[in-house]
Amino acid sequence: MPTAQHSMSYSNKKTNWLNRYPAISDLARKAKSRIPKVSWEYLESGTGDEDLLDRNAQAFKKINFLPRFCKGDLQADCSTTLFGRKYDAPIGVAPVGLTGLMWPKVEEYLAASCARFNIPFCLSTLATSTPEIVGPQCGDMGWFQLYPPKDQDILDSLLRRAKDSGFHTLVITADIPMPSLRERTKRAGMSMPPKITPRMIWEGATHPAWSIATLRNGIPSLKTVEHYTNNNDMKFVSGFVGNRLGGTLSWEYCQEIKQKWDGPVIIKGILHPQDARQAIDAGMDGIWVSNHGARQFNGAATAIEALPAIVETVNAAGGGTIIFDSGVRNGLDIMRALHLGADFVFAGRPFFYGVAALGKLGGDHAAHIFIDDLKNNMVQLGAANLAEVREANLL
Repeated sequence: MPTAQHSMSYSNKKTNWLNRYPAISDLARKAKSRIPKVSWEYLESGTGDEDLLDRNAQAFKKINFLPRFCKGDLQADCSTTLFGRKYDAPIGVAPVGLTGLMWPKVEEYLAASCARFNIPFCLSTLATSTPEIVGPQCGDMGWFQLYPPKDQDILDSLLRRAKDSGFHTLVITADIPMPSLRERTKRAGMSMPPKITPRMIWEGATHPAWSIATLRNGIPSLKTVEHYTNNNDMKFVSGFVGNRLGGTLSWEYCQEIKQKWDGPVIIKGILHPQDARQAIDAGMDGIWVSNHGARQFNGAATAIEALPAIVETVNAAGGGTIIFDSGVRNGLDIMRALHLGADFVFAGRPFFYGVAALGKLGGDHAAHIFIDDLKNNMVQLGAANLAEVREANLL
């Protein structure tokens, strides 16, 4: 568990960091300067001409409120309850793969930040640390994202390892029927395994903090799935991932996974209302509306524009829990998604910016930025709690 000393360390840094990095965009700029280009391009890229990245951002800006005033001394409470657990804010860390490429031990640092802020951390099957290592850092905040394997023995093992490590909520990945091309990462020199080239040597020399941390911790690898290969060669493991994980999902398989997991099960990557309805019929406890952060299908709808129709469908079917991500960069974006019907919001890149920019306590700063901005915008709107956010009027 994180120590009180670590928490105090952020308190000591907070004022300085808020002056220097008051917004997520400031963390992004700092992160870009501290990590190699290939790491930045992997984190930041979409796919194709990356039009969806911009559309995600622009779609939020179309949602504007009519604020109410003269409500006295308004104090914003953004706490919420999800699947019977109380969280201090409706924001969590979304799952991201190959995370150690951004900063060594980033999953452990972010899990500890989430435990301190009482918000959920979701670990990917394709992370560079294992459930056994990250789970104890999460406290009671651990979610596990499953890339459904073709092999039943591997499925049973992954579920058992996640549960034994303290993860209580399972997220099934639906939106990767096959890997996307992600052309920008290829142009940056991304390869599996990483190749030592003059460019890589230069990038390492010009980003010394990242290089020293990486040398101490080793080249990042997909440690959770290495367990099933008997081979830690990165090229072999990458081939194993492509051949054995993903591309097999059906509603019947979702039901089978649901039966095996003792806890809430969420299906992630839903954009079509009919898929939302089928998820409810398959017994899913939650529907995660997402376009994979614009990393998978450049022709997809923006998640925020798809959200209202899914909410309508879910409500018509008797209701259910709706999670949201894709393009969230500030507290106002969180408020917009909540108003349109999301119960909870996740973000990926912003938290990784935090660690890449500021180190192990960078996740604390990203969480503080999100929560402080959400509360500020709630007061500006005239909403004392999340129920009043949902009842507010749009322009």
